[in-house]
Amino acid sequence: MVIFNHILPHLNTFLSIDPFKKLLLTLICLRFNVALTYLALTFGVSVPTPSRVFTHCIDIMYVHLVPLLVFWPDLTLLRKSLPLSFCSTAFQKCMCIIDCFEIFIDRPSNLKARAQTYSSYKSPNTMKYLIRITPQGSVSFISLGWGGRTSDKFITENSGFLNCVQPGDVILADRGFDMHDTFGVCQAQLKIPAFTKGKKQLDPLDVENTRGLAAVRIHVERVIGTVRQKYSILRGPISMSFLECATDDVMPLDKIVHICCALTNVCHSVVPAD
Repeated sequence: MVIFNHILPHLNTFLSIDPFKKLLLTLICLRFNVALTYLALTFGVSVPTPSRVFTHCIDIMYVHLVPLLVFWPDLTLLRKSLPLSFCSTAFQKCMCIIDCFEIFIDRPSNLKARAQTYSSYKSPNTMKYLIRITPQGSVSFISLGWGGRTSDKFITENSGFLNCVQPGDVILADRGFDMHDTFGVCQAQLKIPAFTKGKKQLDPLDVENTRGLAAVRIHVERVIGTVRQKYSILRGPISMSFLECATDDVMPLDKIVHICCALTNVCHSVVPAD
């Protein structure tokens, strides 16, 4: 009810459905990815109505709910509530963990769009997002969507993420984020798994550090998995209509991804506090 009361003043009174049912319809669509025709039958409205309600609620939640639930935390508060798994490791100064995840989309008919969204990692066409979580497991940044062929490095450098990086921040990531120089310019430190770099095997110290990093970096993968599990709409494939920018130049899919991450933040964290 807290979420409903927060967005209630911004919900329009158009269409033959009350505000609470508008939110309920939207959450059902996000959670179960059911057909809009089924929702029309369930709520006793005309077939076009669920689509209009969903679009309206997504716009409202993106503007008024996402900024409230997805934000960069205060460093002091972050340190005070650091999980034990970080306190007892070499990553006590960790500010965040970053990763990219992909969402399957329908195959674009346009050849250029098809090439831009083709994912060599996932094989079909996808949209890719950069996500950042705090050590506590809260999503604190999500980029807008990029075509699946875009590299993790390019998205990190062009998504606005670096604008929020502060001197002294320690960022954990996977090998795909081999960009120490980029973070060095921000006077921040990037920690990724060690490379063999032509050696037959890693040094014992590198092996130990890599194991420790993997033990805490896996939390970002767990958060991504939780978001997908809770909101079936993100499992795709996503209709091309959700990739068409509206008047605010933000794709409906971008809004959906941000909202799903924001709603996940109000659930219990996947990272144990102790």
